[in-house]
Amino acid sequence: MPIINYQGMDAHSILQADWEFRVEHKEIRIFSSRVEGSDVLGFKGEVTIPTTFRKLIALFHDTGSYLRWVHHLLEMEVLEKHDGLEYVIRQLIDAPWPVAKREMIIRTALAPFGDNGVAVTMQGAADALPENSSAVRVRDITGMWAFTPDGPDTVQLTFVMHIDPGADVPSGLSNQAMFEVPFYTLKNLRQLAADGSYNPHIPGRPICTSP
Repeated sequence: MPIINYQGMDAHSILQADWEFRVEHKEIRIFSSRVEGSDVLGFKGEVTIPTTFRKLIALFHDTGSYLRWVHHLLEMEVLEKHDGLEYVIRQLIDAPWPVAKREMIIRTALAPFGDNGVAVTMQGAADALPENSSAVRVRDITGMWAFTPDGPDTVQLTFVMHIDPGADVPSGLSNQAMFEVPFYTLKNLRQLAADGSYNPHIPGRPICTSP
């Protein structure tokens, strides 16, 4: 299985690395890779979203909607908000008993991707907030979302992430459950983006009622 070092790699290099294909289900493709310095695998999920580029970007601005599509997300809080999709967010993630809930503090940034796409990068910022005694703070988080328009009403979306949940979760258990996160997250997101009654808007721009 290929080994990827996320540190210092740009979005294009990460996506074009030698990922190992694992499964395709409901037109969602999942890949994995070993990550340098970790026993927990990284994942890559790919899906085609039948929506406009603008609506998909607006969906990501609509942080209140994240509970509808991020797999096992219990709480979502924006700690800092800057221009574009440059945020610091807090997420509380459910976990099966007896594993404790996980709390993630993530710093996002916007970067160009390819000829006409964008990427939202994600980096753990574990020390941005005092720790919560009711959940385990995840300290090792790296990931990205890549949006590539494919015609006026279709977007190729790629979700890449590596999360080490902590020493109390064996790497084998993490790797067994790894494929659930990209599959259900992308499945839920695709369903929400295709919902004609859901019309998010980009902050600072007029609300548009068309998809």
